[in-house]
Amino acid sequence: MAVSSFQKKARRGIPQIPGTRPSLRNSQLLVSTGVPSLDHFIGGGLAVGTVMLIVIINIPEEDVFGVYAKLLLKYFISEGIVCGHSVFLSGGDVSPTQILQGLPAPISDNLAHRKPEAESREVAAELMKIAWRYSDLPVVQPAPVVHQFGHYYDVSLVMDSKLIQQCDIETCDICERSTDSSEQLNGTLLPWSYQMVLNRIWRKLKKGNFLTSSNPDEPNILRINIHSLGSPLWRTNGGSERSSSLDSPMFKFLHLLRALLRSAYAVCVVTVPSHLIQDMERLRFESDTVVKLESFAGSDKEMNPVFKDYHGLFHILKLPRLNSLTSFIPETKDLCFQLKKKKFTIEKLHMPPDLSETASRTDKGPLVDKLSSKLVGCIPATKVTLDF
Repeated sequence: MAVSSFQKKARRGIPQIPGTRPSLRNSQLLVSTGVPSLDHFIGGGLAVGTVMLIVIINIPEEDVFGVYAKLLLKYFISEGIVCGHSVFLSGGDVSPTQILQGLPAPISDNLAHRKPEAESREVAAELMKIAWRYSDLPVVQPAPVVHQFGHYYDVSLVMDSKLIQQCDIETCDICERSTDSSEQLNGTLLPWSYQMVLNRIWRKLKKGNFLTSSNPDEPNILRINIHSLGSPLWRTNGGSERSSSLDSPMFKFLHLLRALLRSAYAVCVVTVPSHLIQDMERLRFESDTVVKLESFAGSDKEMNPVFKDYHGLFHILKLPRLNSLTSFIPETKDLCFQLKKKKFTIEKLHMPPDLSETASRTDKGPLVDKLSSKLVGCIPATKVTLDF
């Protein structure tokens, strides 16, 4: 019997990389940000090959230096170390070595799952304290219930240095001028600070086999972290980065970086102080995912009893459109963040109930007086208080 030489072409599937999972919407490979609640509100995680921009609002006094944005960056780095991913860290305002020394420590999965159960029991215990007019309303659950993806971390503890040393980590301090010109990207016309960081990223992608064209046998993820892009330390020719022109080096840098990541197993998180940038719309255009942190510290909202349980507002400005016509639509955009004793969470913003009026009214309104004066028959003509 003759055997046909025809063979069906095998379809290339999604690579199996530790610390990743495919998206249920578009089969895009996702990685965790290190904050499970953030993964839930942005569609399951960060898509591989994209750039996430964290914008810092310069209204409060405490968050001028991006305290909460730097904390999100630390979560992203810690998640990469625990998952065994490679890490590239660049910055100038804060030394990359100093950022690595303050990474939060991972906690066990058992302890992470006990916390939501304990919180649910506390909510159930509070049901008897709710007024009768709110008893029929559904129970508010600010923190979303997320599936196990990523890890949980304790902000009060510091990650073990031995765990950090086992990870492939490369740092790039823009305050230290590098003379290495190998593997440079020619024709970019960028200042030396942007050019140096871009060259180091390109060299890391090429030598670490993170490019999709290299077809590695065991692919891995490169997590790129850039802290406070466009700060005064990135200045050129003695001038600041406050510019809205199309020739701004920051926009060119993000455009080239985004093009590099499209063909690599890499994902990037960038923090930007908004008070140094005028053309925020162009900055959003050059990024895939854009979120904004608005801290209450130093503002009038800090003393407002409505926001007493929160530390700031969390805004989702843009989500990527990958392999689909539309982006992921979160269930709500009214979000806030809260830094508790041991963890950082993003929750739905819920206003407290209006308790200005009591359930039972003691005063007699004019409508009651008018009705009681017209009552006839077997009902006495005295004033009767109606209880609504």
